[in-house]
Amino acid sequence: MSKFTRIFKFANAARLATYLIALWKLFQHPETPRAAKLVAIAVIAYAVSPIDLIPDFIPVLGQLDELILLPLGVALAMRLTPRPLWEARLREAEASADRLPRLWWGAALIVLVWLVLLGLFVGWLVRVFAAG
Repeated sequence: MSKFTRIFKFANAARLATYLIALWKLFQHPETPRAAKLVAIAVIAYAVSPIDLIPDFIPVLGQLDELILLPLGVALAMRLTPRPLWEARLREAEASADRLPRLWWGAALIVLVWLVLLGLFVGWLVRVFAAG
C-alpha cells in the first residue's frame, strides 16, 4: 500500500468519524425529526458494532459493506434532517473531541438479524426437503 493510499484511507476514516459524531449529536438534539433520529442511531449502532451485517470473510462484499452502507446511512440521515440543523451538528462534531459511546445493543441487533436470517434459511431448507 502506497503512502498516499494510507493517508487517503486515514483522512476518509477521520471524516467518517466526524460524521458519526455529528449523527450522535443529531440523535440527541430535541429538534431532530423522528425518522432522522432512527436512521442516525441505526447507522451509529452498525458503525460501532463489533459484528458486521456482512462478515469480512465474505470476499469483496465483506470489505465493501462499510464503504457502502455507512455513507448511505449518513446521506439518508442528512436528507431527513433540516439543513441548518445538520450543519450545526456537523460544526459541533468538527469542533469537539467527543467519541462515540459503546452501543452493545447494536451488536445484539446485528446478531438478531443474522439469527432471523438463519432461521428463515433453515425453515426454507426443511420445507424443500420435506416436499421433495
